Amino acid sequence: MAERKVLGVGILGAGFIGHFHARSWQGVRDADIVAVASRTRSSAEELAEEVSRLGVGSDVSVWGDAAELAQDPRVEAVWVLVPNDVRVETVAAICAEVKAGRSAVRAIAIEKPLGRTLAEAREVLRLVEDAGLLHGYLENQVYSPAITRAHELVWARGASVAGNPYLARCAEEHSGPHKAWFWDGRAQGGGVLNDMMCHSVEAGRYLLTPPGVDPSEWLTPVSVSASIESLKWSRPKYADRLMEQYPGAPDYRKMPSEDYARASFEFVNGDGETVVVEGTTSWSFVGAGLRLSFELLGPEYSMASNTLNTESSIFLSRALEQAEGEDMIEKQNAEQGLMPIVSDESLTYGYTSENAAVTSAFMKGEQPLESLKNGVAVVELLMAAYLSAQLGETVKFPVDLEEFVPEVAQGTWKP
Repeated sequence: MAERKVLGVGILGAGFIGHFHARSWQGVRDADIVAVASRTRSSAEELAEEVSRLGVGSDVSVWGDAAELAQDPRVEAVWVLVPNDVRVETVAAICAEVKAGRSAVRAIAIEKPLGRTLAEAREVLRLVEDAGLLHGYLENQVYSPAITRAHELVWARGASVAGNPYLARCAEEHSGPHKAWFWDGRAQGGGVLNDMMCHSVEAGRYLLTPPGVDPSEWLTPVSVSASIESLKWSRPKYADRLMEQYPGAPDYRKMPSEDYARASFEFVNGDGETVVVEGTTSWSFVGAGLRLSFELLGPEYSMASNTLNTESSIFLSRALEQAEGEDMIEKQNAEQGLMPIVSDESLTYGYTSENAAVTSAFMKGEQPLESLKNGVAVVELLMAAYLSAQLGETVKFPVDLEEFVPEVAQGTWKP
């Protein structure tokens, strides 16, 4: 029997999202995780141990930086999961090793968002293309089975008869990020709009685009109208709590980032019709945990999905003393009462299908449809949304955003 060939993948970044990807790898057939790197060696070692325990890689190498990981001869593709403020320098280090002939890396996949500004996102794409690498944009929600199956059916049974869909509504809401740097607009590039609206924008573009077609080729942006607010975490009680829970996080009474954002994006589709994506994102949501919701409306049809409408739930009475955890749902906010259970979060949120699709394409030497070019397009839309919120008016395309840095990302925003 011929030996099965798989892609050797290096994970760069060993935080929360790194562990999510590792768990998702149990559903990936075309690649093994062979190396992990992080600026914090103990974090890299912890993730490498989990990779081995899950059986999604063996003899996992541990490295201290991007260049060392890229030089590992077993690493053929790199998953870049590092914080936003070191994204450009990390990608530059990998590409430098490739161009110098010191690396076997031939493909790269990068987590959302691609940059803190449009200039950063474009620089990431330029570096990767200059190095001749295949590339994938890791936007997990467009790989979520509930969304991809509904998308397929709506276009096959509804759009093919009644016409194209015209409105997508997407929302991501939870109680706030896990790490201090996410809360710092300067390091993260903004607040919840930059952190999570990137999901809603791309999920909306995906839903409004026919299967197998690149959203950037089907949809042309026309205008953006947006607003941002700090509704919860700038209140004194919660500003204090934030700094207690996440040492190093800024004082939101003095330097807040938005914890709520809404935006309406107007496009013209490939048939010349006006279509709209409405996005809502929040770090101030109070509920069982992370809630992802999607709607798509067309002339004679619609679809809807909500990740808190789960197949299973459990009830725990007030007589039961419970320790805090996230064993039922991501960003879990309670341990008692009637609680939804997301049985396989990596699958439900799209990470498993995402990594299976991207590794399969890389293994074949093919370019994934969801590429870094889509990541650049998303950042451009996000920057236009920030500009709209700052100006208090609709922003129309084309608009020059090359040097635009949101006030939130400068640490100067005063809501």
